[in-house]
Amino acid sequence: MEFGDYYRSLQKKIDDKLISLVREKYPPNLYNPMKYALSQIGKRIRPILLIFSCEALGGSLRDCFDAAVAIEILHNFTLVHDDIMDDDQIRRGSKTIHAKWDKNVALLCGDGLIALAYSSLLKSNEKCIKRITSIFSNGIVNVCEGQSLDKDFEVMKDVGMDEYIYMIKMKTGVLMSISSEIGAILGGGSEKQISALRLYGMNVGIAFQIQDDLLDIISDQKTLGKQPGSDLVQGKKTYPFILLNQKADKKEKDYLKKMAKKVEIKKDDIFFIKEILNKYGIIDYTKKEVNKRIKKAASYLKNIGNNTENLLRLTEMIEERKY
Repeated sequence: MEFGDYYRSLQKKIDDKLISLVREKYPPNLYNPMKYALSQIGKRIRPILLIFSCEALGGSLRDCFDAAVAIEILHNFTLVHDDIMDDDQIRRGSKTIHAKWDKNVALLCGDGLIALAYSSLLKSNEKCIKRITSIFSNGIVNVCEGQSLDKDFEVMKDVGMDEYIYMIKMKTGVLMSISSEIGAILGGGSEKQISALRLYGMNVGIAFQIQDDLLDIISDQKTLGKQPGSDLVQGKKTYPFILLNQKADKKEKDYLKKMAKKVEIKKDDIFFIKEILNKYGIIDYTKKEVNKRIKKAASYLKNIGNNTENLLRLTEMIEERKY
């Protein structure tokens, strides 16, 4: 089967499973938001990364499907709580949980999702369950650490690139790395192969977040599924912003500070920000950094064998994405 066809078939299997998981109807303010969160259209990159990692080492879809579903539920839990923290109103072109209901409902929804994620994970191979549950749990803690740093950075005047990279490793990289690591374990990989796939996933995650930072500025609302420039409004210290803060003159820095105080950024503001970024070559530099991280991720696949075509195609797909 062609890569695109196989990827879409996995998306459908995951979508169908997610929709079937929440059967309860009472109380409605718990289960309706959970159903809503799990029925939103998504790329399903993390669970498919887990599946491809398992299959690359000789495992099957049956060996890892429950864990893959658990990873996607966990990802949706992080999105629900992230939207509360950032007060985002739109996600994937639809209202966020707290915007459609309220923040208390959204908090409970997230709590329900994390419990559901563990229920799915615990259906995995008994021989691996203790190890993968530990990795899964530690991953959740790391994501919380990354989220905490991300919020701390919003009120900090200057954030260094090393601090930023550490933050996105925790916030985004870890969820990718535990996906590939758990997939490798369920696929019966050696310790060397498991380590290689963990590092592969981490670098894919770093590339993904840097690219996300850039897309928030250069993409449009229809493609992005939300208002561009939302990171700037929230005072996020993103990869392009940190580079710009190092290069911009006083007038440009003052302009950026004003943007961070606005409720909504207009098209003219986005255009001006793009002009400044292009002036210093930051858009091209950021794209090169994404490519560098993608290549670094791919380099780890040399250590796991010859069945890596789908993982390589996945990294290409991530680099080429527009949202």
